[in-house]
Amino acid sequence: MNTPQIITLAFTGASGMPYGIRLLEMLLANGNHVYLLYSQAAQIVAQQEMKLTLSSRAKETEEFFCQRFKAEKGQLRVFGREEWFAPVASGSNPADSMVICPCTMGTLAAVAAGLGQKLIERAADVMLKEKHKLILVPREMPFSSIHLENMQKLVRCGAVILPANPGFYHHPKSVQDLVDFVVARILDHLGVAHSLIPRWGEENI
Repeated sequence: MNTPQIITLAFTGASGMPYGIRLLEMLLANGNHVYLLYSQAAQIVAQQEMKLTLSSRAKETEEFFCQRFKAEKGQLRVFGREEWFAPVASGSNPADSMVICPCTMGTLAAVAAGLGQKLIERAADVMLKEKHKLILVPREMPFSSIHLENMQKLVRCGAVILPANPGFYHHPKSVQDLVDFVVARILDHLGVAHSLIPRWGEENI
């Protein structure tokens, strides 16, 4: 059984909200504690892609997801965009890991530049400077040279760039199967156990 972790999860305005929501579900199901952040653009994308309302009131979103995913009390904490006293804002109280999923190229660029002007960017900056795991899940296509340069810069700093590119060797039968493929790879990099998809070389592929 995996040791529960504290994981910061951020949703931004890139297409791919089903990845982020499924990841949140799996992290909570495995007993991890999650700090959830989301941008204003993420609220728009969640509504457009999933008919899901992410309230501007962090407490309402926290209660919604706790009920939806049957999380234990205190297992999920949601923070507002300007909540600078949140644990994620300081290197004195960092999470074990952080995932930005989905990740816009604007957010990726801001993290690469070390701007830290918004809570999501600051939380990512904390991960890098404290040498904790940071995973960014972009869904853009095609990548410009600027995108690639920013990704390369982050990889040199220790981040993991994990584009939302599902594989097909597990013979997906639904969109959910494709979502689970990407989420499974994120969970692997976090060291969180799962059985979302069969692994390469297993007999049931």
